[in-house]
Amino acid sequence: MKDSFCKIHPIAGLLYFAAVISFSMFIMNPVCLIVSLLCALTNAIQLNGRKTVFFALKFILPTALLLALINPIVNHAGVTILGYLPWDNPLTLEAIIYGAASAVMLSSVIFWFSSFNTVMTGDKLVYLFSRIAPSLGLVLSMAFRFVPRFTEQFREVRTAQKLLGKEKNGFVEKTKTAVRVISVMLSHSLEGSIETADSMKARGYGLKGRTAYSSYRFNKRDGICLALICVFTAALIVLRVLGVAKYRYFPSVKGELMGIDSIIFYFIYFALMIMPFTVNMGEGIRWKRLQSAI
Repeated sequence: MKDSFCKIHPIAGLLYFAAVISFSMFIMNPVCLIVSLLCALTNAIQLNGRKTVFFALKFILPTALLLALINPIVNHAGVTILGYLPWDNPLTLEAIIYGAASAVMLSSVIFWFSSFNTVMTGDKLVYLFSRIAPSLGLVLSMAFRFVPRFTEQFREVRTAQKLLGKEKNGFVEKTKTAVRVISVMLSHSLEGSIETADSMKARGYGLKGRTAYSSYRFNKRDGICLALICVFTAALIVLRVLGVAKYRYFPSVKGELMGIDSIIFYFIYFALMIMPFTVNMGEGIRWKRLQSAI
């Protein structure tokens, strides 16, 4: 029952991820950044598994650290000067803090997109956009499907190269193997795109009056989730317009982190961010009750 949120209606799923990703990108309050990262990590572990998330961390952590280190070097805004770089540019405390905040924001957004890719599958995107904009639905579906499919095919080709004894030690041999694998992947991708185009043309994709099969039905659970998403999103937008939980980094670090209105904002923000975990936990509890009643 851990993938119950994956069964949510595409409309509710799309609105949810549009809201959480937008808030994660544009609300730079430190408390919100930490909440977004923790919730994104929790949801990603529940939806994709620990191994997948830990494997992604190997690439996300170095990227985040690099961003945090580069920002103070190229960004010299701020009034608290800690020293001067060898090329006489100031090193400011505000730039260091903003770099760390940007690294946290980038990591949370990546994990949110990971969950988005799991929940909003290609058929859901086609379902949402096929009648309104068939080309857009196709492009979105292929774009989000490309990376996991390319990664899986890359592993298969590399495993085949190892079994054939083509992968050897040494920098030159490894370079030749990498070039060979990339060449195979490019050829496979081009052949796959031609086959996909021919298949879709034969099935009449995009023609006027063409019907589309859909197994998605809007039920009571979807209605509750959609209502909560809309209420939470609207409440957060209104509170932000009123100036609640605003935080700045330049020219000096300033913002109200604790306060009654800020705490209310954090509570609503957390409730929105943790919704997939809540839905899955609720379905799990309901499933255990049904099992115990048998």
